[in-house]
Amino acid sequence: MDAWTATQTVILGVVEGLTEFLPVSSTGHQIIVADLLGFGGERFKAFNIIIQLGAILAVVWEFRRKILEVVGGLAREPKARRLTVNLILAFLPAVALGMAFSDQIQAYLFTPVTVAIALVAGGVVMLWAEQRPHVVRVEHIDFMRWSDALKIGCCQCLAMIPGTSRSGSTIIGGLLFGLSRRAATEFSFFLAMPTMVGAAVYSGYKYRHLFQASDLPVFALGFVVSFVFAMLAVRGLLKFIAHHSYALFAWYRIAFGLLILATWQFGWVNWANVQG
Repeated sequence: MDAWTATQTVILGVVEGLTEFLPVSSTGHQIIVADLLGFGGERFKAFNIIIQLGAILAVVWEFRRKILEVVGGLAREPKARRLTVNLILAFLPAVALGMAFSDQIQAYLFTPVTVAIALVAGGVVMLWAEQRPHVVRVEHIDFMRWSDALKIGCCQCLAMIPGTSRSGSTIIGGLLFGLSRRAATEFSFFLAMPTMVGAAVYSGYKYRHLFQASDLPVFALGFVVSFVFAMLAVRGLLKFIAHHSYALFAWYRIAFGLLILATWQFGWVNWANVQG
């Protein structure tokens, strides 16, 4: 692994780790940064699967006590069974639509310009959601109804459009449906586990021919960097939302998206059609 490859790997690992669980679209940032770095094509697909697994491991580690509590309480604790059922219900819509349309979405929507438009549109929706009166009906994820989970799962389907943000869709959806900021954010983290693992397994099998032993050092470095920065992002977000709204992320999305659109419109950057 030469110095430039190592630099590309670290940068993309940092981007994945910092953005996967923030409402700013990790996929969108990866497409844009990979295009700027010239790290695209088939190799990027395999690499992206690995660094997403690093981010998943970070959130699993951060919530390990809650996970063990739920698993251990399935036989005797109603709230553990309720959370498990809610996660399954929220997971299913994305599975159904992903199996049906993932190839078409990757073929036509995985471009920097599409990402930029989705970033701006999502930022506007976030600002609107934050300015609405927020009536909290569910303070903790243990008390969510199955209908809450299903509606949030439908919101997650919007994240199939790169630039929309999986965490942003589920968190803002949760807020609109009466969850507290803490409950909406934590449920988004928990829902990320089966969703991202399922997507990684599906993509890993689909693109299994792309994995080569010679890429192991690159994958290992990207995995570790993604894990470390995802851990920092998860902990930082939970502290941030205790005293702030998501408006800061909304303005960031709008500013970043408009910047990408400006560079495209005026020809400052020659954005390629990156196939994520």
